[in-house]
Amino acid sequence: MTNLNSIKYVYFLGIGGIGMSALARWFLVNGYEVAGYDKTPTPLTDTLQAEGMAIHFTEDVEQIPAHFRQNREQTLVIYTPAVPKNHAEYVYLTEQGFTLQKRSQVLGLLAGRMKTVAVAGTHGKTTTSSMVAHILRHAGVNCAAFLGGITQNYGTNFLLNEPAENLSEVICVVEADEFDRSFLTLYPDVAIVTSTDADHLDIYGDHSSVLDSFAAFVSQIKPGGTLFMRHGLELADRTPATVQEYSLEQGAYRADHVRIENACFVFDLVYPGGRIEGVTMQIPGFHNVENAVAAGAAALQVGVTPEAVREGLSTYKGVKRRFEYILKTNSFIFIDDYAHHPREVEAFLSSLKALYPDRTVTAIFQPHLYSRTRDFADEFARSLSLADRVILLDIYPARELPIEGVSADLIFRNITASQKIQCSKAELPEVLRREPPVLLATIGAGDIDQLIPEIKRQFGDQ
Repeated sequence: MTNLNSIKYVYFLGIGGIGMSALARWFLVNGYEVAGYDKTPTPLTDTLQAEGMAIHFTEDVEQIPAHFRQNREQTLVIYTPAVPKNHAEYVYLTEQGFTLQKRSQVLGLLAGRMKTVAVAGTHGKTTTSSMVAHILRHAGVNCAAFLGGITQNYGTNFLLNEPAENLSEVICVVEADEFDRSFLTLYPDVAIVTSTDADHLDIYGDHSSVLDSFAAFVSQIKPGGTLFMRHGLELADRTPATVQEYSLEQGAYRADHVRIENACFVFDLVYPGGRIEGVTMQIPGFHNVENAVAAGAAALQVGVTPEAVREGLSTYKGVKRRFEYILKTNSFIFIDDYAHHPREVEAFLSSLKALYPDRTVTAIFQPHLYSRTRDFADEFARSLSLADRVILLDIYPARELPIEGVSADLIFRNITASQKIQCSKAELPEVLRREPPVLLATIGAGDIDQLIPEIKRQFGDQ
């Protein structure tokens, strides 16, 4: 196991990833020198550079700082599985005998020093984990957080704990990622599992392997720990932890009297010891009410008072690209969401329709991955059909090569919305100009967010 006391320099291969950048920030603020490579500059890498990290964007061993290369024993290399094994820097660092570890391994090492609340699930984990972190921080609990999205409350994906003589007294909130089975490096005290739907089948092969991976994760909860499991999941017999179920309507922890007041979701959080009345959410969505129930449950478990839970949830502003309002005027509303699984798309559009029942919803969707499109084409078509008008873009390939016979057509042909259009990103401005929307949603996990500034300019004066 890596001894961080012997490390002075930390080098990241893929430093611009949301999870990698959080780790990089932890090392920087704790006195390590940090540098890294990423494929392309982004606003996030700009921020990291401004914070003092040396980052380059060309695959070039010579751009790894010389004192990192000359001090192998004092340098830790952290890489993301997205970096190919033939990457020139990866090859060099491996051949030269540097210590290379995956992000998940290092995250497990850091979290293991603290009391850990880990949030897992094929969807909902970013919002739920950031809710837990905000409740704790708002309540004055000494906590750290490694999150998978930029929180609107703090403008970061990383919260640093206050110095503590005993790190085991610090609570570490971790988004536990099932991709590449990364969450199996974690041994949490408290865990939340929001969902175990089929996803990442390019990695797992089939749904049963996904379920096996989640079963392995909950088996690693420490004895005496607690698992908060969404009602209906079948994991209770796979863990040494005390199991509590939650959901929107069922379980020991649930929401009651859910209503919409002044375009806000309001509910009572029911828990075994009582009821937290009048939780008013700043972020909309029935799915986010359910996420709030889970977050509140975990916070209560680690000692936060019911009133502090209510205040924390009521002041939580959400995560960037999760039901994020881009524009909101009397004549035009523009919302962006990261949804990239049929269940997520359904939850997002259902909530949007409930929130604005009198508006025509135009949804722009960019499918993410050829394999996910192939595996869930019919389900995507049904979910998207909740919108009144669907504009379907081409597949964003991410880490994949094209698969023969797989295109956005697989989804498009079964969409039953009253109007549907297929176009490229380049054609989109003209499509929107021909028939301006009144309620527009961009949906997807690829690079669809790069279209936001242009759309904002196009409709910002309405």
